[in-house]
Amino acid sequence: MLPLTAIPRPRIPRRSDRAGYPHREVFFTKARDHFDLAEPVDELWSRYRRRMPHLVHCRPEVMNGLSRLRASGWKVGIITNGTADNQLGKIQRTGLAEAVDAYALSGLEGIRKPDTGLFEIAAQRCGMALADGGRAAGLRTVWVGRGTWPGQEHEADHVVTDVLQAMKILHDKR
Repeated sequence: MLPLTAIPRPRIPRRSDRAGYPHREVFFTKARDHFDLAEPVDELWSRYRRRMPHLVHCRPEVMNGLSRLRASGWKVGIITNGTADNQLGKIQRTGLAEAVDAYALSGLEGIRKPDTGLFEIAAQRCGMALADGGRAAGLRTVWVGRGTWPGQEHEADHVVTDVLQAMKILHDKR
């Protein structure tokens, strides 16, 4: 059997998630049918999820940018929604756990962004205190928009398309 990462993207109906990608049930159903696999769709998805942390990488220039931000006095934290095993696996496998001061994961903490509690946890782990999260706490914000949330309202101070642009803005503001 081919690993799921080697599956060419089969022709998918228009039903998709917010990022424009087909919903996992649709994708894995098509993959199962295309490769005549016996496993149920839920099992294929589960196997893929377990493997996902091993498939992600952090670009060296992002790691360098994080190092420069921290060297210039920034406290850097990761605040993310998602399941604990998946997000923690990605953070640890990519080396981000050592490249940042702290992280707060919704799957570990039991709260999700935009709940300000997740921001407060990350700030506390960075040795900081916040009365609230994001703009409400007086933080400057950068929205890294990849066109994946059409119609999403945000009131960020800056909007960029890549995390490197966000890092440059933060570094220049120091």
